[in-house]
Amino acid sequence: MYSVYDPPYVLLIAGLLVSLASGVAFDKVLRQSVQDWAKNRSTRRLTDLQGTQLFLPFLGISIGVFLFLGSGMGIFGFPPQFAFGIALPLTVFSSWLIWSQMGKIFAQLERGGSKALDLDSL
Repeated sequence: MYSVYDPPYVLLIAGLLVSLASGVAFDKVLRQSVQDWAKNRSTRRLTDLQGTQLFLPFLGISIGVFLFLGSGMGIFGFPPQFAFGIALPLTVFSSWLIWSQMGKIFAQLERGGSKALDLDSL
C-alpha cells in the first residue's frame, strides 16, 4: 500500500533555528573560554575546554542538524523512518569527527600557539 506523508516543514525550520541558536551559544562559550585560557595559561590546559559547558551547545547544533537533515529528506518524499534513520548515523558520525578534530586543534594550539595553525605557510 502506498502512503503519502506530509512534508515536515515545521521540523525543518525548527532544526534550522535550533542549530542557529546553539551555534551562537557555542561561539560565545568558545570565545570566552579561549580568552580565559589566554589570560591564565599556566593554570589550565586548552584541551580542558571541551567540557560540558562547550558540549551542550555542540549537542544542540547536532540535534538541530539531525532534525534538518531528516526533515529535508522527508520533504523530498522519503518516509520518516527512512529519512531520520539515515540522518541519525550521518549526524552522529559527522559530530564525532568534528568534536575529535576540535580536540586535536586545541592540542595543536596549546603546543605551538596560533602559528601552529598558519595554513598560509604551507
